[in-house]
Amino acid sequence: MINWLDVRNFVVVKQVQISFSAGLTVITGETGAGKSVMVDALAILLGNRASADLIRHGADQA
Repeated sequence: MINWLDVRNFVVVKQVQISFSAGLTVITGETGAGKSVMVDALAILLGNRASADLIRHGADQA
């Protein structure tokens, strides 16, 4: 089980840490809040390929 996700310099996110509990986790928010960005970060964690253009503008790495 994934307990937490620490995302830094990814797309438009400077830094965020999300904690997960056992069971179902639902991610909600307004349009443009970054829900899809978090799903993309999880996908990379689980093995999807990453692209250099996912690094936040002005950062050297994500």
